[in-house]
Amino acid sequence: MNSVFYSFKAKTLQGKEIGMDTFQGKSVLIVNTASKCGLTPQFEGLEALYQKYSDKGFVILGFPCNQFANQEPGDEKSIAEGCLINYGVTFPMFSKIDVNGDTAHPIYKYLKKELRGLFGSKIKWNFTKFLVDRNGKPLKRFSPATKPEVIDRYLSKILH
Repeated sequence: MNSVFYSFKAKTLQGKEIGMDTFQGKSVLIVNTASKCGLTPQFEGLEALYQKYSDKGFVILGFPCNQFANQEPGDEKSIAEGCLINYGVTFPMFSKIDVNGDTAHPIYKYLKKELRGLFGSKIKWNFTKFLVDRNGKPLKRFSPATKPEVIDRYLSKILH
């Protein structure tokens, strides 16, 4: 499995660097998150997906981002506490990144190039979701408005 996706690394909220190759053989949903967004309650549905499918080789990776209307102003500690206290998030959360522009994290530069959205490659808003298959191939892009319940219908077909 020589996928470009597996060559990337990112820092967790706790500051530990993790290679995406850690997730080889798993289907991965990558989400840019924010704790003060109208879509923030999606954390609940995302956590439900994670609980439902984690034993079937599925993982969600959350990447907080403050590029949309300053909706993720906190530091790593407050982000971690908010996710855990308000939504019981147990899936991996990474440190705050940019998803658009020259300073965008390499993972996002790659995903946007591979899976263009309605507005080209740019991320439109918080909670844009990218599904990467078990071989590290970007499979599908979901808009911020796509609720986790809709993604569940998709996952139930591809995870067995």
